[in-house]
Amino acid sequence: QLQASGGGLVQAGGSLRLSCAASSAIVSFNTMGWYRQAPGQQRVSVATIDSGADTHYADSVKGRFTISRDNAKNTVFLQMNSLKSEDTAVYYCNVDARTKLGRVNYWGQGTQVTVSS
Repeated sequence: QLQASGGGLVQAGGSLRLSCAASSAIVSFNTMGWYRQAPGQQRVSVATIDSGADTHYADSVKGRFTISRDNAKNTVFLQMNSLKSEDTAVYYCNVDARTKLGRVNYWGQGTQVTVSS
């Protein structure tokens, strides 16, 4: 139901843009977000955007990452600038939404982001 893309290998200080396309079966979104999980650590929230377009960011990425969405394409983006080695992780998108059958919560398959110092 979610297809994430855009990860890769980048040098510190570089940029990447992640994309996550959701199923066309979704009628409306409650919250869309990006999470990340580094090796040996728990999955944590990076950035979220709600139905009113309010955004929230982890303190560690404020001022460097920007979350946005394209409602027409059911897609959420994460623009990551000034990347640091500590941003290295698998990034997952998450969608809390409604379909004609009811409320759903989907996770994407994860995309690896590796920042070399």
